[in-house]
Amino acid sequence: MSGKARIGFVGIGNMGWPMAANLARAGFAPTVFDTDRARTQKFAAEFGAKAAPSLAELGRASDIVVTMLPTGAVVRAALLENESGALAAALAKGSAAQERAVVVDMSSSEPVGTQQLGAALAKRGIALIDAPVSGGVPRAEAGTLTLMIGGDDEAAFAKAKPALEAMGKQIFRTGPLGSGHAMKALNNYVAAAAFIASTEALRVGRRFGLSPETMMDIMNVSTGRNFNSEMTMKQHVISGKYATGFQLGLMAKDVKIAADLAEAIAIDAPLARLARAMWSEAREGVGESADFTAAIKHWQRRDTH
Repeated sequence: MSGKARIGFVGIGNMGWPMAANLARAGFAPTVFDTDRARTQKFAAEFGAKAAPSLAELGRASDIVVTMLPTGAVVRAALLENESGALAAALAKGSAAQERAVVVDMSSSEPVGTQQLGAALAKRGIALIDAPVSGGVPRAEAGTLTLMIGGDDEAAFAKAKPALEAMGKQIFRTGPLGSGHAMKALNNYVAAAAFIASTEALRVGRRFGLSPETMMDIMNVSTGRNFNSEMTMKQHVISGKYATGFQLGLMAKDVKIAADLAEAIAIDAPLARLARAMWSEAREGVGESADFTAAIKHWQRRDTH
């Protein structure tokens, strides 16, 4: 492990656990923190990591801090507000690349908020890059996530790259700070819109007498093929399993980020607005902690009999 950067990992949830586990397997021995203290202790015992009792302690033990948290607001709070801003205060500062700590936000955060956080951290001599992920829990476990990297600080990226490579297979540089988060939201918006279309087609076809399984088989060798037709419809919707590991509330949040971004830069995106409304309604109707595939339960309630 000699020569490897010291990694702090904040957020050991469904995605954070396997991502931090891959860092441990790569020899980084991460220091982990989560509001669920029992979970951090379990992770530490399983992977030979250290469970930080506080954000301040995690900061003192880290050259690079990875955040995998529900929202950009939670990321900002963890760095600058919780424990009176102890995490940012404990991180190494400096103008030279080798001196300053790097924060890697791998959460699905708001692009403008990321830019604002980057400015706040830069004043403290800390670098920020955004590196949201795509691929879900299975690819997080396999270490084959797609990473979307935003940021202009080449030294910060170089410092974080070995850790990023331990968690992801496809690493894309998307542009300036915040662009990774913009790309993640837009990608999830497209996936979310495709899920709406797929479930609507399923409901119409089933009512007309088509076999749901046959519908998916045909779509998957035809022009209707998409991630949902291949990976979620049979496995989680038709089966009634609803267990992809990605929460409905997070999907609704990502679609809202994409639609809000379009409005903020004066792009007319009516489908994004509709998708934002539909996912928001589903979140209220089914619950934000439900699997995102369970949204069909809410939309089915509209069907007339």
